[in-house]
Amino acid sequence: MSPANTGAHQCAIEDQFSRQAVGFAADRELHADDVVALVVEAARPQPHDAAIDFACGTGSVACALAKRARRVVGLDATEAMLRQARDLASREGVGNVEWRAGDVYRTPFADASFDVATCRFAFHHLEDPARAFAEMVRVAAPGARIVVCDSFASDDPQKAAAFNAMERFRDPSTVEHRTLPFLRGLFESAGLGAPVVRRFDVSYFAPDFIAKAFPLNGDGARLLAMIESSVEGDAMDAGAHWTPQGVRFSFRAAALSAVKPLG
Repeated sequence: MSPANTGAHQCAIEDQFSRQAVGFAADRELHADDVVALVVEAARPQPHDAAIDFACGTGSVACALAKRARRVVGLDATEAMLRQARDLASREGVGNVEWRAGDVYRTPFADASFDVATCRFAFHHLEDPARAFAEMVRVAAPGARIVVCDSFASDDPQKAAAFNAMERFRDPSTVEHRTLPFLRGLFESAGLGAPVVRRFDVSYFAPDFIAKAFPLNGDGARLLAMIESSVEGDAMDAGAHWTPQGVRFSFRAAALSAVKPLG
């Protein structure tokens, strides 16, 4: 980690992602082929490309990139996640990925080292997303494709606050799910122009979602109550609604992509 993720937040990340690693790797909603493909298609990896996947987690995106690129680096701060990534690469017969423990704010790579730079479902854990995005841009070569995929909060401040309160309770390493305009602004502020945006939803039944979680103080009942209470008025802007299996709700998400200018 870096000074931008220190102290209690660093401990929360290490604790949550060490405990989540096995379950996260098995999460069908997050690693479904069509969800991973959104990032890969936005990145458009070519056979001669070098790619890097920031905060690679259990390696699904890095392995998918490796099947189309020359070489890939999967970078993550949590060794438990990297163990799952190595296992995935072994199962899929992917040999052109280098798994590296490291810091998304300060990587060991030279400027313009990669033709593709991606990051999926990590920016809401970052205290300084602009700094991490700047590092992605730094290591990207002119003409490289840069892709950020993350869930986002409502533009309605009250609904965003309710969603983030639920998510911080569910996963104390969450800093904030930002809005889609905020994520677009990262690209624009970095001189990449307006990104291409591909929106999608990741949906869960609340009981299944809670079974995979490590909420604050282990209080799954309170987490369930937070989700169920959001049905009235769609208080989290997550499309929460009752079904015979319980409440179903969605994480609103988007894959944003742009090309680093040649000049």
